[in-house]
Amino acid sequence: MIGYTTLGTNDLEKAKAFYDAALAPLGAKRGFAMDRAQFYTAGAGPMFGVFIPYDKLEAKAGNGTMVALAAESRAAVDATHAAALANGGQCEGPPGERMPNFYGAYFRDLDGNKICVFKMG
Repeated sequence: MIGYTTLGTNDLEKAKAFYDAALAPLGAKRGFAMDRAQFYTAGAGPMFGVFIPYDKLEAKAGNGTMVALAAESRAAVDATHAAALANGGQCEGPPGERMPNFYGAYFRDLDGNKICVFKMG
């Protein structure tokens, strides 16, 4: 049902460097791009993108807004979280089992957007 998700950024070049590193453990690579946007894909599923807002106003993280990215393994959750923090992200919850069959980690990107990476099962 979801085709793609986007988050705003105030510095597209820094955002691309951050997500190149943070999403690599998920197998995501740069896909479709344009002058104010970069999408990432890990195959045939939904895409994830970072954009400079269309209205050119400041990109701000929404309170309560979060994007959750599925991982193939708990090790990929750990590696994604570690890569995000190593590249300037802020921890919003270290990797761990949050409830039975849900292993997740949380971080904020360089613009304050909240991301969850998780493995079910």
